[in-house]
Amino acid sequence: MIRLQTLPIDVGALIQEARGDGDGAVALFLGTARNDSAGRRVLFLEYEAYSGMAEREMERIADEARATFEVSRVAIVHRTGRIEIGEASVGIVVAAPHRAEALDACRFVIDALKQRVPIWKREHFADGAVWVEPKS
Repeated sequence: MIRLQTLPIDVGALIQEARGDGDGAVALFLGTARNDSAGRRVLFLEYEAYSGMAEREMERIADEARATFEVSRVAIVHRTGRIEIGEASVGIVVAAPHRAEALDACRFVIDALKQRVPIWKREHFADGAVWVEPKS
């Protein structure tokens, strides 16, 4: 499961998609919208993506994670559109026979996604909005 979507992320479905009977570990990362950014109160977030390119790069990242960390499956879902405070904007599940590989791969996936995938975040405040530059 690699996709962009506007609907809330179904964590249970994401886990079911990634987990297999040979997996002893399932690592989950949820990126959620917080109400503060650099001391300013955030009202909501908005995400835009270059959809075809974004999903292809997400597939490449999942392939790299499977090859590098010897994990079974990787599922990545990123939302676009308006995200309310407390909602998940990205969900990543990595399943593997052992926990170390699952955890290492999960971190690799979110870091690579933030650096390489054409998805842009806009933070909305009471007095305006700003596009957020990705952190390396």
